[in-house]
Amino acid sequence: MEHAKKAIVVGAGIAGMAASIRLAVQGYTVDLFEKNDYPGGKLSQFSIDGYLFDAGPSLFTQPDNLKALFDLAGEPMEDYFQYQSMPISFKYFYEDGTIVNAYTDNGKLAGEMEEKLGESPSKVLDYLNDSKHLYEHIASIFLNHSLHKKATLFQSKIFKAIKTLKWKYLFKSMHQVNGGYFTNPKTVQLFNRYATYNGSNPYKAPGMLSLIPHLELNEGTFYPKGGMISITNALYQLALKKGVRFHFNAAVQRIIQQDRLVRGVVVEGQNWFANLVVSNMDVFFTYQKLLGDARMANQVLKQERSSSALIFYWGINAEFPQLELHNIFFSTDYAAEFKAIFQTGSMHADPTVYVNITSKCEPGLQAPTGKENWFVMVNCPANKGQNWQALQQTARAAVIAKLNRILGVDLESLIEVEEVLDPVLIESKTASYMGSLYGTSSNSKMAAFLRHPNFSKALKGLYFVGGSVHPGGGIPLCLKSAQIMGAMVEKDFSH
Repeated sequence: MEHAKKAIVVGAGIAGMAASIRLAVQGYTVDLFEKNDYPGGKLSQFSIDGYLFDAGPSLFTQPDNLKALFDLAGEPMEDYFQYQSMPISFKYFYEDGTIVNAYTDNGKLAGEMEEKLGESPSKVLDYLNDSKHLYEHIASIFLNHSLHKKATLFQSKIFKAIKTLKWKYLFKSMHQVNGGYFTNPKTVQLFNRYATYNGSNPYKAPGMLSLIPHLELNEGTFYPKGGMISITNALYQLALKKGVRFHFNAAVQRIIQQDRLVRGVVVEGQNWFANLVVSNMDVFFTYQKLLGDARMANQVLKQERSSSALIFYWGINAEFPQLELHNIFFSTDYAAEFKAIFQTGSMHADPTVYVNITSKCEPGLQAPTGKENWFVMVNCPANKGQNWQALQQTARAAVIAKLNRILGVDLESLIEVEEVLDPVLIESKTASYMGSLYGTSSNSKMAAFLRHPNFSKALKGLYFVGGSVHPGGGIPLCLKSAQIMGAMVEKDFSH
Protein backbone atom coordinates (compact mmCIF):
# COMPACT_ATOMS: atom_id res chain seq x y z
CA MET A 1 0.00 0.00 0.00
CA GLU A 2 1.19 3.55 -0.81
CA HIS A 3 2.52 5.29 2.31
CA ALA A 4 -0.02 8.02 3.12
CA LYS A 5 2.22 10.26 5.20
CA LYS A 6 4.79 11.77 2.85
CA ALA A 7 6.94 14.82 3.47
CA ILE A 8 9.50 16.64 1.36
CA VAL A 9 12.27 18.80 2.82
CA VAL A 10 14.14 21.30 0.64
CA GLY A 11 17.76 21.83 1.73
CA ALA A 12 20.00 19.65 3.90
CA GLY A 13 21.28 22.41 6.19
CA ILE A 14 21.18 21.88 9.95
CA ALA A 15 17.52 22.95 10.18
CA GLY A 16 16.55 20.84 7.16
CA MET A 17 18.09 17.70 8.64
CA ALA A 18 16.57 18.41 12.07
CA ALA A 19 13.18 18.94 10.41
CA SER A 20 13.47 15.68 8.48
CA ILE A 21 14.33 13.75 11.68
CA ARG A 22 11.33 15.24 13.51
CA LEU A 23 8.98 14.36 10.64
CA ALA A 24 10.39 10.82 10.36
CA VAL A 25 9.74 10.34 14.09
CA GLN A 26 6.13 11.43 13.46
CA GLY A 27 5.80 8.60 10.95
CA TYR A 28 6.37 10.43 7.67
CA THR A 29 8.32 9.03 4.75
CA VAL A 30 10.76 11.89 4.19
CA ASP A 31 12.60 12.78 0.98
CA LEU A 32 15.23 15.49 1.44
CA PHE A 33 16.55 17.31 -1.65
CA GLU A 34 19.89 19.16 -1.56
CA LYS A 35 21.51 21.06 -4.45
CA ASN A 36 25.05 20.46 -3.15
CA ASP A 37 26.72 17.05 -3.06
CA TYR A 38 27.09 17.18 0.75
CA PRO A 39 24.82 17.81 3.76
CA GLY A 40 25.18 20.62 6.33
CA GLY A 41 24.73 23.81 4.31
CA LYS A 42 26.95 26.44 5.96
CA LEU A 43 28.17 23.84 8.47
CA SER A 44 30.64 22.09 6.17
CA GLN A 45 34.36 21.33 6.17
CA PHE A 46 37.28 21.25 3.73
CA SER A 47 40.96 20.39 3.98
CA ILE A 48 44.16 21.65 2.35
CA ASP A 49 47.58 20.06 2.87
CA GLY A 50 46.70 18.49 6.20
CA TYR A 51 44.85 21.56 7.54
CA LEU A 52 41.14 20.99 8.32
CA PHE A 53 38.80 23.98 8.21
CA ASP A 54 35.19 24.24 9.37
CA ALA A 55 33.77 26.40 6.61
CA GLY A 56 30.92 28.07 8.52
CA PRO A 57 29.67 28.48 12.10
CA SER A 58 32.47 27.98 14.61
CA LEU A 59 30.83 28.50 18.01
CA PHE A 60 28.96 25.68 19.75
CA THR A 61 26.54 26.55 22.56
CA GLN A 62 23.38 24.90 23.93
CA PRO A 63 24.15 21.24 23.20
CA ASP A 64 20.77 20.48 24.82
CA ASN A 65 19.07 21.39 21.53
CA LEU A 66 20.90 18.51 19.86
CA LYS A 67 20.30 16.23 22.82
CA ALA A 68 16.55 16.90 22.57
CA LEU A 69 16.58 15.73 18.95
CA PHE A 70 18.44 12.50 19.74
CA ASP A 71 16.17 11.84 22.73
CA LEU A 72 13.12 12.35 20.53
CA ALA A 73 14.54 9.90 18.01
CA GLY A 74 15.29 7.39 20.81
CA GLU A 75 19.01 7.33 20.06
CA PRO A 76 21.90 7.89 22.52
CA MET A 77 23.65 11.07 21.37
CA GLU A 78 27.06 9.95 22.66
CA ASP A 79 27.06 7.15 20.06
CA TYR A 80 27.05 9.82 17.35
CA PHE A 81 28.69 12.84 18.85
CA GLN A 82 30.95 13.97 21.72
CA TYR A 83 31.87 17.40 22.99
CA GLN A 84 33.85 19.05 25.77
CA SER A 85 33.19 22.18 27.75
CA MET A 86 35.59 25.13 27.46
CA PRO A 87 36.77 27.01 30.58
CA ILE A 88 37.34 30.18 28.52
CA SER A 89 34.65 31.18 26.02
CA PHE A 90 36.68 33.92 24.29
CA LYS A 91 39.97 35.70 24.71
CA TYR A 92 39.71 39.43 23.97
CA PHE A 93 42.59 41.59 22.76
CA TYR A 94 42.52 45.40 22.68
CA GLU A 95 44.95 47.65 20.82
CA ASP A 96 46.32 49.15 24.06
CA GLY A 97 47.56 45.75 25.22
CA THR A 98 44.59 44.90 27.48
CA ILE A 99 43.77 41.18 27.35
CA VAL A 100 40.61 39.73 28.91
CA ASN A 101 39.80 36.04 29.35
CA ALA A 102 36.03 35.56 29.29
CA TYR A 103 35.77 32.64 31.71
CA THR A 104 32.61 30.54 31.67
CA ASP A 105 32.82 30.46 35.48
CA ASN A 106 30.92 33.60 36.57
CA GLY A 107 33.04 34.24 39.66
CA LYS A 108 36.28 34.00 37.69
CA LEU A 109 34.87 36.26 34.97
CA ALA A 110 33.85 38.92 37.53
CA GLY A 111 37.36 38.76 39.04
CA GLU A 112 38.99 39.05 35.61
CA MET A 113 36.85 42.07 34.69
CA GLU A 114 37.66 43.76 37.97
CA GLU A 115 41.39 43.18 37.49
CA LYS A 116 41.64 44.01 33.78
CA LEU A 117 38.82 46.51 33.24
CA GLY A 118 38.17 47.97 36.70
CA GLU A 119 34.55 46.78 36.73
CA SER A 120 32.71 46.10 39.97
CA PRO A 121 32.34 42.29 40.29
CA SER A 122 28.79 42.74 41.58
CA LYS A 123 27.87 44.68 38.39
CA VAL A 124 29.24 41.86 36.23
CA LEU A 125 27.29 39.26 38.20
CA ASP A 126 24.13 41.42 38.08
CA TYR A 127 24.47 41.68 34.31
CA LEU A 128 24.87 37.92 33.87
CA ASN A 129 21.97 37.30 36.21
CA ASP A 130 19.73 39.74 34.31
CA SER A 131 20.81 38.13 31.03
CA LYS A 132 19.77 34.75 32.44
CA HIS A 133 16.45 36.17 33.68
CA LEU A 134 15.72 37.67 30.26
CA TYR A 135 16.46 34.38 28.56
CA GLU A 136 14.46 32.18 30.94
CA HIS A 137 11.40 34.43 31.25
CA ILE A 138 11.13 36.01 27.84
CA ALA A 139 13.36 34.46 25.22
CA SER A 140 12.51 30.85 25.97
CA ILE A 141 8.86 31.59 25.07
CA PHE A 142 9.82 33.50 21.91
CA LEU A 143 12.35 30.90 20.82
CA ASN A 144 10.29 27.78 21.45
CA HIS A 145 6.95 28.91 20.00
CA SER A 146 5.65 30.67 16.94
CA LEU A 147 5.06 34.40 17.41
CA HIS A 148 2.53 34.15 14.60
CA LYS A 149 -0.01 31.90 16.30
CA LYS A 150 -2.64 33.32 18.66
CA ALA A 151 -2.17 30.40 21.04
CA THR A 152 1.38 31.57 21.83
CA LEU A 153 0.34 35.14 22.52
CA PHE A 154 -2.42 34.10 24.91
CA GLN A 155 -0.31 31.82 27.05
CA SER A 156 -0.38 32.86 30.70
CA LYS A 157 3.42 32.61 30.64
CA ILE A 158 3.54 35.49 28.15
CA PHE A 159 1.68 37.85 30.47
CA LYS A 160 3.88 36.85 33.39
CA ALA A 161 6.96 37.39 31.24
CA ILE A 162 5.86 40.82 30.06
CA LYS A 163 5.21 41.86 33.68
CA THR A 164 8.80 41.03 34.60
CA LEU A 165 10.28 42.78 31.56
CA LYS A 166 12.04 46.06 32.16
CA TRP A 167 11.17 48.68 29.56
CA LYS A 168 14.82 49.42 28.88
CA TYR A 169 15.16 46.09 27.07
CA LEU A 170 12.52 47.18 24.57
CA PHE A 171 13.13 50.90 24.23
CA LYS A 172 16.88 51.21 24.67
CA SER A 173 19.52 49.92 22.30
CA MET A 174 21.81 47.09 23.33
CA HIS A 175 24.65 49.65 23.55
CA GLN A 176 22.60 51.85 25.90
CA VAL A 177 21.68 48.89 28.12
CA ASN A 178 25.31 47.75 28.32
CA GLY A 179 26.44 51.33 29.01
CA GLY A 180 24.04 51.42 31.95
CA TYR A 181 25.84 48.55 33.68
CA PHE A 182 29.51 49.18 32.98
CA THR A 183 31.92 52.09 33.40
CA ASN A 184 34.74 50.98 31.09
CA PRO A 185 34.03 51.44 27.33
CA LYS A 186 36.03 48.24 26.74
CA THR A 187 33.52 46.21 28.77
CA VAL A 188 30.63 47.83 26.91
CA GLN A 189 32.35 46.93 23.61
CA LEU A 190 32.84 43.33 24.78
CA PHE A 191 29.12 42.90 25.53
CA ASN A 192 28.06 44.91 22.44
CA ARG A 193 29.76 42.25 20.33
CA TYR A 194 26.94 39.79 21.03
CA ALA A 195 24.72 41.72 18.57
CA THR A 196 26.85 40.22 15.81
CA TYR A 197 25.56 36.76 16.80
CA ASN A 198 22.50 37.50 14.72
CA GLY A 199 24.13 39.89 12.28
CA SER A 200 22.92 43.08 13.96
CA ASN A 201 24.19 46.50 15.02
CA PRO A 202 24.41 46.98 18.83
CA TYR A 203 23.81 50.73 18.42
CA LYS A 204 20.42 50.02 16.79
CA ALA A 205 19.36 46.56 17.99
CA PRO A 206 17.09 46.41 21.05
CA GLY A 207 18.42 45.83 24.56
CA MET A 208 16.61 42.47 24.51
CA LEU A 209 19.68 41.07 22.74
CA SER A 210 21.58 41.33 26.02
CA LEU A 211 20.12 37.88 26.72
CA ILE A 212 22.64 36.38 24.23
CA PRO A 213 25.66 36.41 26.62
CA HIS A 214 23.68 34.09 28.91
CA LEU A 215 23.98 31.24 26.41
CA GLU A 216 27.75 31.49 26.25
CA LEU A 217 28.82 32.69 29.70
CA ASN A 218 26.18 31.16 32.00
CA GLU A 219 25.29 27.99 30.09
CA GLY A 220 28.79 27.44 28.72
CA THR A 221 30.79 27.18 25.52
CA PHE A 222 31.65 23.78 24.05
CA TYR A 223 33.92 22.19 21.51
CA PRO A 224 32.57 19.31 19.39
CA LYS A 225 35.15 16.55 19.02
CA GLY A 226 36.29 16.50 15.40
CA GLY A 227 35.28 20.13 14.85
CA MET A 228 31.92 21.66 13.97
CA ILE A 229 31.51 19.28 11.04
CA SER A 230 30.79 16.54 13.59
CA ILE A 231 27.42 18.22 14.29
CA THR A 232 26.54 17.87 10.59
CA ASN A 233 27.79 14.28 10.53
CA ALA A 234 25.81 13.34 13.65
CA LEU A 235 22.55 14.77 12.27
CA TYR A 236 23.14 13.16 8.88
CA GLN A 237 23.70 9.73 10.48
CA LEU A 238 20.67 10.15 12.72
CA ALA A 239 18.48 11.14 9.75
CA LEU A 240 19.67 8.09 7.80
CA LYS A 241 18.96 5.89 10.83
CA LYS A 242 15.41 7.25 10.93
CA GLY A 243 14.90 6.39 7.24
CA VAL A 244 15.23 9.85 5.69
CA ARG A 245 16.06 9.54 1.97
CA PHE A 246 18.70 12.06 0.89
CA HIS A 247 18.91 13.23 -2.73
CA PHE A 248 22.15 15.16 -3.38
CA ASN A 249 22.96 17.24 -6.48
CA ALA A 250 19.19 17.61 -6.68
CA ALA A 251 18.11 21.25 -6.81
CA VAL A 252 14.39 21.79 -6.32
CA GLN A 253 13.03 23.90 -9.20
CA ARG A 254 9.64 24.74 -7.83
CA ILE A 255 6.99 23.87 -5.28
CA ILE A 256 3.81 22.43 -6.80
CA GLN A 257 0.63 24.09 -5.54
CA GLN A 258 -3.05 23.71 -6.35
CA ASP A 259 -6.15 25.25 -4.73
CA ARG A 260 -4.00 26.86 -2.00
CA LEU A 261 -2.57 23.46 -1.07
CA VAL A 262 0.98 22.20 -1.43
CA ARG A 263 1.18 19.15 -3.70
CA GLY A 264 4.93 18.46 -3.91
CA VAL A 265 8.02 19.68 -5.73
CA VAL A 266 9.65 19.56 -9.15
CA VAL A 267 13.25 18.31 -9.22
CA GLU A 268 15.06 18.20 -12.58
CA GLY A 269 11.78 18.14 -14.42
CA GLN A 270 10.38 15.30 -12.33
CA ASN A 271 7.35 15.66 -10.05
CA TRP A 272 7.62 14.42 -6.46
CA PHE A 273 4.27 14.47 -4.68
CA ALA A 274 3.60 15.14 -0.99
CA ASN A 275 1.07 17.30 0.85
CA LEU A 276 3.71 18.50 3.30
CA VAL A 277 6.76 20.50 2.15
CA VAL A 278 9.34 22.10 4.46
CA SER A 279 11.70 24.69 2.98
CA ASN A 280 15.12 25.13 4.59
CA MET A 281 16.04 27.42 1.70
CA ASP A 282 16.38 31.16 2.40
CA VAL A 283 12.78 32.39 2.59
CA PHE A 284 13.46 35.07 -0.08
CA PHE A 285 14.59 32.46 -2.60
CA THR A 286 11.75 30.13 -1.59
CA TYR A 287 9.26 32.79 -2.70
CA GLN A 288 11.25 34.08 -5.66
CA LYS A 289 12.44 30.80 -7.19
CA LEU A 290 10.30 27.97 -5.84
CA LEU A 291 6.92 29.70 -5.63
CA GLY A 292 7.37 32.39 -8.30
CA ASP A 293 5.80 34.87 -5.89
CA ALA A 294 7.53 38.21 -6.52
CA ARG A 295 5.16 40.10 -4.20
CA MET A 296 6.02 37.96 -1.15
CA ALA A 297 9.72 37.92 -2.06
CA ASN A 298 9.69 41.74 -2.05
CA GLN A 299 7.79 41.73 1.24
CA VAL A 300 10.70 39.80 2.81
CA LEU A 301 13.10 42.44 1.47
CA LYS A 302 11.36 45.25 3.34
CA GLN A 303 13.38 44.19 6.35
CA GLU A 304 17.04 45.12 6.51
CA ARG A 305 19.40 42.25 5.69
CA SER A 306 21.78 41.02 8.37
CA SER A 307 25.52 41.45 8.03
CA SER A 308 27.67 38.95 6.18
CA ALA A 309 31.26 37.80 6.66
CA LEU A 310 34.61 37.83 4.96
CA ILE A 311 36.52 34.72 6.04
CA PHE A 312 40.19 33.89 5.51
CA TYR A 313 41.16 30.27 6.11
CA TRP A 314 44.87 30.26 6.87
CA GLY A 315 47.22 27.36 7.51
CA ILE A 316 49.76 28.88 9.93
CA ASN A 317 53.27 27.45 10.13
CA ALA A 318 53.68 28.15 13.87
CA GLU A 319 51.95 27.72 17.22
CA PHE A 320 50.60 30.59 19.31
CA PRO A 321 50.35 29.52 22.97
CA GLN A 322 48.84 32.93 23.87
CA LEU A 323 45.71 32.19 21.80
CA GLU A 324 42.61 30.17 22.73
CA LEU A 325 39.99 28.31 20.66
CA HIS A 326 38.07 31.61 20.19
CA ASN A 327 39.85 34.98 20.02
CA ILE A 328 38.69 38.54 19.31
CA PHE A 329 40.91 41.46 18.31
CA PHE A 330 38.79 44.57 18.77
CA SER A 331 38.45 47.60 16.52
CA THR A 332 39.42 50.92 18.12
CA ASP A 333 36.17 52.53 16.90
CA TYR A 334 33.29 50.07 17.17
CA ALA A 335 30.56 52.61 16.31
CA ALA A 336 32.35 53.52 13.07
CA GLU A 337 32.74 49.85 12.19
CA PHE A 338 28.97 49.21 12.42
CA LYS A 339 28.19 52.46 10.63
CA ALA A 340 30.36 51.29 7.72
CA ILE A 341 28.69 47.86 7.62
CA PHE A 342 25.05 48.94 7.92
CA GLN A 343 24.93 52.51 6.63
CA THR A 344 27.52 52.80 3.90
CA GLY A 345 27.67 49.11 2.87
CA SER A 346 31.44 49.17 3.16
CA MET A 347 34.10 48.01 5.60
CA HIS A 348 35.82 49.94 8.35
CA ALA A 349 39.57 50.50 7.93
CA ASP A 350 40.19 48.90 11.35
CA PRO A 351 37.81 45.91 11.57
CA THR A 352 37.26 43.68 14.59
CA VAL A 353 38.92 40.32 13.85
CA TYR A 354 37.74 36.91 15.07
CA VAL A 355 40.24 34.05 15.02
CA ASN A 356 39.05 30.49 15.65
CA ILE A 357 41.68 27.73 16.00
CA THR A 358 40.29 24.21 16.43
CA SER A 359 43.81 22.72 16.52
CA LYS A 360 43.98 24.21 20.06
CA CYS A 361 41.58 21.44 21.11
CA GLU A 362 42.89 18.71 18.80
CA PRO A 363 46.54 19.44 17.96
CA GLY A 364 47.96 17.23 15.22
CA LEU A 365 44.45 16.28 14.08
CA GLN A 366 43.01 19.60 12.90
CA ALA A 367 46.38 20.84 11.62
CA PRO A 368 49.82 19.27 11.05
CA THR A 369 51.92 18.95 14.22
CA GLY A 370 53.43 22.27 15.29
CA LYS A 371 51.04 24.24 13.06
CA GLU A 372 47.59 25.83 13.46
CA ASN A 373 44.42 26.15 11.36
CA TRP A 374 43.15 29.71 11.58
CA PHE A 375 39.59 30.61 10.68
CA VAL A 376 39.83 34.42 10.48
CA MET A 377 36.58 36.34 10.13
CA VAL A 378 35.57 39.98 9.87
CA ASN A 379 31.98 41.19 9.78
CA CYS A 380 31.05 42.88 6.54
CA PRO A 381 27.92 44.17 4.78
CA ALA A 382 25.59 41.99 2.74
CA ASN A 383 26.36 41.93 -0.99
CA LYS A 384 24.90 44.88 -2.88
CA GLY A 385 27.30 44.65 -5.81
CA GLN A 386 30.37 46.07 -4.04
CA ASN A 387 33.82 45.41 -5.51
CA TRP A 388 34.58 42.39 -3.33
CA GLN A 389 38.02 41.81 -4.77
CA ALA A 390 39.11 45.28 -3.69
CA LEU A 391 37.35 45.01 -0.30
CA GLN A 392 38.96 41.62 0.26
CA GLN A 393 42.47 42.90 -0.44
CA THR A 394 42.05 45.94 1.82
CA ALA A 395 40.52 43.85 4.61
CA ARG A 396 43.27 41.23 4.35
CA ALA A 397 45.97 43.90 4.70
CA ALA A 398 44.12 45.49 7.67
CA VAL A 399 43.67 42.12 9.40
CA ILE A 400 47.33 41.15 9.00
CA ALA A 401 48.51 44.57 10.17
CA LYS A 402 46.28 44.36 13.26
CA LEU A 403 47.38 40.84 14.21
CA ASN A 404 51.04 41.78 13.62
CA ARG A 405 50.66 44.79 15.95
CA ILE A 406 48.88 42.98 18.75
CA LEU A 407 50.76 39.66 18.58
CA GLY A 408 54.12 41.11 17.57
CA VAL A 409 54.62 38.80 14.58
CA ASP A 410 55.12 38.83 10.82
CA LEU A 411 52.00 36.85 10.00
CA GLU A 412 52.28 36.96 6.21
CA SER A 413 55.48 34.87 6.36
CA LEU A 414 53.65 32.16 8.37
CA ILE A 415 50.65 31.67 6.03
CA GLU A 416 51.19 28.37 4.18
CA VAL A 417 47.75 27.85 2.69
CA GLU A 418 44.86 30.22 2.09
CA GLU A 419 41.20 30.10 1.05
CA VAL A 420 38.75 33.00 1.13
CA LEU A 421 34.96 33.14 1.49
CA ASP A 422 33.06 36.36 0.74
CA PRO A 423 29.33 37.28 0.61
CA VAL A 424 29.06 36.45 -3.11
CA LEU A 425 30.41 32.93 -2.54
CA ILE A 426 28.26 32.54 0.59
CA GLU A 427 25.17 33.26 -1.53
CA SER A 428 26.16 30.89 -4.33
CA LYS A 429 27.13 28.04 -1.98
CA THR A 430 24.33 28.30 0.57
CA ALA A 431 21.57 30.25 -1.27
CA SER A 432 21.59 32.93 1.45
CA TYR A 433 20.20 36.00 -0.28
CA MET A 434 22.88 38.74 -0.62
CA GLY A 435 25.19 36.55 1.45
CA SER A 436 23.37 37.59 4.65
CA LEU A 437 24.32 35.08 7.32
CA TYR A 438 21.13 35.47 9.36
CA GLY A 439 18.50 36.52 6.82
CA THR A 440 17.21 39.76 8.31
CA SER A 441 18.92 41.85 10.98
CA SER A 442 17.45 42.63 14.41
CA ASN A 443 18.10 46.35 14.12
CA SER A 444 14.59 47.37 15.11
CA LYS A 445 12.38 46.89 18.16
CA MET A 446 9.88 44.83 16.18
CA ALA A 447 12.41 42.72 14.27
CA ALA A 448 11.60 39.54 16.20
CA PHE A 449 7.91 39.87 15.28
CA LEU A 450 8.66 40.74 11.66
CA ARG A 451 10.72 37.62 10.99
CA HIS A 452 8.92 35.28 8.63
CA PRO A 453 6.82 32.64 10.44
CA ASN A 454 7.53 28.90 10.28
CA PHE A 455 4.41 28.28 8.19
CA SER A 456 2.77 29.73 5.10
CA LYS A 457 -0.41 31.72 5.62
CA ALA A 458 -1.32 31.28 1.94
CA LEU A 459 -0.51 27.62 1.27
CA LYS A 460 -1.62 24.78 3.50
CA GLY A 461 1.11 22.21 4.02
CA LEU A 462 4.07 24.57 3.46
CA TYR A 463 6.46 25.20 6.37
CA PHE A 464 9.76 27.05 6.78
CA VAL A 465 12.85 26.35 8.87
CA GLY A 466 16.39 27.76 9.02
CA GLY A 467 18.20 30.97 9.76
CA SER A 468 16.07 33.25 7.55
CA VAL A 469 12.82 32.61 9.49
CA HIS A 470 11.65 32.61 13.13
CA PRO A 471 13.40 32.45 15.59
CA GLY A 472 16.62 33.37 13.73
CA GLY A 473 20.10 32.35 12.61
CA GLY A 474 22.84 30.33 14.27
CA ILE A 475 22.84 26.64 15.16
CA PRO A 476 20.68 26.78 18.34
CA LEU A 477 17.95 28.83 16.67
CA CYS A 478 17.98 26.76 13.48
CA LEU A 479 17.38 23.66 15.61
CA LYS A 480 14.56 25.48 17.41
CA SER A 481 12.94 26.43 14.08
CA ALA A 482 12.69 22.71 13.30
CA GLN A 483 11.21 22.04 16.74
CA ILE A 484 8.55 24.75 16.24
CA MET A 485 7.73 23.40 12.77
CA GLY A 486 7.44 19.84 14.12
CA ALA A 487 4.94 20.89 16.79
CA MET A 488 2.89 22.78 14.18
CA VAL A 489 2.76 19.83 11.79
CA GLU A 490 1.67 17.54 14.60
CA LYS A 491 -1.18 19.92 15.45
CA ASP A 492 -2.15 20.76 11.84
CA PHE A 493 -2.25 17.14 10.63
CA SER A 494 -3.62 15.49 13.77
CA HIS A 495 -7.22 15.29 12.59
